[in-house]
Amino acid sequence: MATHEQYYVPEQSKWPIIATLGLLVTVIGLGTWFNDLKAARTGSVGPLIFIVGALLLAYMLFGWFGNVIRESRSGLYSGQMDRSFRWGMCWFIFSEVMFFAAFFGALFYLRLFAGPWLDGVGEKGASAMLWPNFQFHWPLLNNPDPQSYPAPQGIIDPWHLPLINTVLLVSSSFTLTFAHHALRHDRRGALKAWLALTVLLGVAFLVLQAEEYVHAYTELDLTLASGVYGATFFMLTGFHGAHVTIGALMLTVMLIRILRGHFAPEHHFGFEAASWYWHFVDVVWVCLFIFVYVL
Repeated sequence: MATHEQYYVPEQSKWPIIATLGLLVTVIGLGTWFNDLKAARTGSVGPLIFIVGALLLAYMLFGWFGNVIRESRSGLYSGQMDRSFRWGMCWFIFSEVMFFAAFFGALFYLRLFAGPWLDGVGEKGASAMLWPNFQFHWPLLNNPDPQSYPAPQGIIDPWHLPLINTVLLVSSSFTLTFAHHALRHDRRGALKAWLALTVLLGVAFLVLQAEEYVHAYTELDLTLASGVYGATFFMLTGFHGAHVTIGALMLTVMLIRILRGHFAPEHHFGFEAASWYWHFVDVVWVCLFIFVYVL
């Protein structure tokens, strides 16, 4: 008879059901909230539904990951289970790569095809008849329909806050690598210091991005409603900021676990998984800096 040394089967769990319910309530809340905003309804219950769903998801995350941590520290997981976790994290990061690839694909399609077509370029240049006076160039500060989508007054200067944020995130990859190296060599003091510095760099990035958004909205009229340039800018940078927030929370949890004595030089996949995710977020930002801010 097989034992957990060969293949571990977890006991029945309520967490997948709670996760499904939480996602359902959250999406319903968002849909209700956005539709009420569009219809200019007052007293929307959308935010309340969204908060309930978010609380359910938070409860699920704490409970489910808590179970995994306890099972791991109890020695229930074999080498096969460790490989299963690693493959799962690899597929998760691959799905995130495809997520951002879709938004980068939309950006490149607008810049290389749809925009030039509206300016009369290429085999579909007849589209120029829609707005005959429109001239395309990127960044798009002269929308073809300025009455419906007022163009922004300017763009974010890439060589100020975005450059600082690039330095912060790239530096955080190095500090996280130093922390990982310290963990492998069981140097707990250096591990705590480097990981805490990584979290601080991530928080500093988010603070500067919030400052950048305030500048864009209040001084440049660069918003989600300012045409395709504003839409692609905020979708890409906004979702990346959400991923940085998630990554910073993951690393904070890792720091708390390390302060409580968790992880060993030969057994620390939870730390590795959070590190993989953070390095992925850093690579996405470098692509954003080049293709959204600079080019």
